This record gives sequence, structure tokens and C-alpha cells, in this order.
Amino acid sequence: MVVGVAGYYGFKNAGDEAILEAIARELKARGHQVLALSGDPKQTAKEHGIRAAYRLNPLALLQADLWLLGGGGLLQDATSSLSLLYYLSVLRTARFFRKRVVVFNQSLGPLTPWGEKQVKRALRGVPIILRDQDSWEYAKNLGLSPALGADPALLLTPPPVKREEDLVLVIPRAGVDQEALTNLYITANHLVHEGRRVLVLLLQPGYDDEVIEIFRLHRVEKTADPRRVLYLAAQAGYVISMRLHGLILAAAAGTPFAALSYDPKVAAFAKETGAYYQELPGDPIKLSKAAVYGRYPDWEKVEALKERARQSFDLALGEASLVKKTHGRGSSGP
Repeated sequence: MVVGVAGYYGFKNAGDEAILEAIARELKARGHQVLALSGDPKQTAKEHGIRAAYRLNPLALLQADLWLLGGGGLLQDATSSLSLLYYLSVLRTARFFRKRVVVFNQSLGPLTPWGEKQVKRALRGVPIILRDQDSWEYAKNLGLSPALGADPALLLTPPPVKREEDLVLVIPRAGVDQEALTNLYITANHLVHEGRRVLVLLLQPGYDDEVIEIFRLHRVEKTADPRRVLYLAAQAGYVISMRLHGLILAAAAGTPFAALSYDPKVAAFAKETGAYYQELPGDPIKLSKAAVYGRYPDWEKVEALKERARQSFDLALGEASLVKKTHGRGSSGP
């Protein structure tokens, strides 16, 4: 079977590329072909060893038997209403072409009242798998019927690398309050004072470049390669991250982590894993102490999330036949 994947792929964002890598690996291991919609199809095909098509070509939706919308945080309009409309249009067009569609390991929100109406209309009758408990509860409150999965990137296997307990990865994000970035910089300074080596890691080169000046006194590396991020996460003794996939890849690597949450999806993951987290703008003293004194997540909860991620593939692929039966000719649109 050809399985299509639609998400924020081909834009040099390590988190989204980690999701695609995990989905592609799992689907190929199950004997399926993978087709991704991408902003840079040639690069996506090369990096992930899959087929790829331009994301604004609606006819590409004809090339797969089943479409997975996600994973990621696509169902929100905090970024822009156009982003939400794009992903819902992919879903609607695929259904118009009588293709099977599953909303796959998404977060839900933040949504304006307008966005909530759009999501409720578009997702009526579509199998929905959400990646965190908060999103699941939000969907239930909207009258939807979601299942609970987890982020596929949790299933990525870390490389064999020697852990360096004194190394701390600090992962900021551009586009947040200046006070929060300043507090994260102060956190890094405290860690150095406590004898830790700090590596500031930027997961979206280009977009995150504006924070380089803030962290100029520290070693900075930027990469959109999820394999590199996973390697560094496995090497580090601790990870402090604003970005969700800084936390998720740390969890995949078995490295303890703490979160500085700029978005509900970050807080949701921290809560589900029992990890230490703060809302913006954060407290530098407490954040640095989390690393120095080893505040760990609950590893049993992390393993439970990994199992949910595995089962979400069973659910999505099993739901395919149900979708085919439910949405035949004449009922493909919402």
C-alpha cells in the first residue's frame, strides 16, 4: 500500500523532519511505500529515502491509498489561519478524491472560535488520533471522537554514543518573548558556573538564527537533521528545551530533560512524561538546578508514550478499511 503523509515537511525544521523520519521508518518496516508532501520534494526524497511531491500539487493526493495528516501541530491557527486552512484543504481534497484519511498523532490547538468551527466541520467522520492527553480532552469538548496516540519521533532509536554527563543541550526558539530568551541565556551561564559544558542547539536554521546574538558567548550549533539532534541528545547528560522535539528526542535517547514552554503542546508533553517544566518567561535559577541536581522525567511514563506511538500505527492502518467503508462515493465531503 502507498501511504501518503502530509505535514510541515521540507522546511528545514528538525522537529518535523524527525516526525517524518519516524513515520517513514515504521511504515517501510511494515511493508508500505511512503509518499510525503513537501516544500522541497527532492531534498525530502533524498534525506528520508521515500517518494515526495510538492505540497501545493493537489493531484499528488491521487498517488496514495491512505493519507496520514500529520503528525505535528498542524491543527492550530496561532501561527496563521492560512496554515490551518491549507491542512484542512489537504484533508478535504483527499476525501473528495475518495482517498482514505486519518488525522495522525496531531496536537490540537491553540484555536480561535473560528478555527474551532473549521476543525469541527472538516474532521466530522474522519478517524482522529491525537498525541497528547490535553489535545484529546480538547477534541472531546469540541464534540469529536479522538483516539490517543503519541508523537512518532519517540520511536527513533538513538545511535551508540558515550554519554557525557557534564554536557547540557540548551534549545531555544526564535519568535518568543525577549525576556524568556534572556532567562534561558542566564540559565546557560549558571550551568557553566556549575561546571557544565553548554551547547546551544538551534533546530530550525534560518528561523532561529536571530537568537545567535543572545547566546554569542556560548558554543552554538544549528541543524535541521533529526539524526544529528538525536545523536547530540544521546550524548548529553541533560537537555533544557523550548522546542517540543528537543524534549521528544531527549526522551527517545533516554536523556533527562526539562522544558520551558512557549506553547501548550510543550507543556502537555512535559506533564505526560512527569518532566519538570516552566511557562515563559521562566526562572533561570530553577531551570539550571533542574539540570545540576538531575530532575528526571518518569521513565515509565515515557515508555508508555512510546507504546502508544507504536499502537497508533496499528490503529491508523487498521482504521483505513473502516474509512473506506464509511466514506464512499457521495459521502466523501464533510
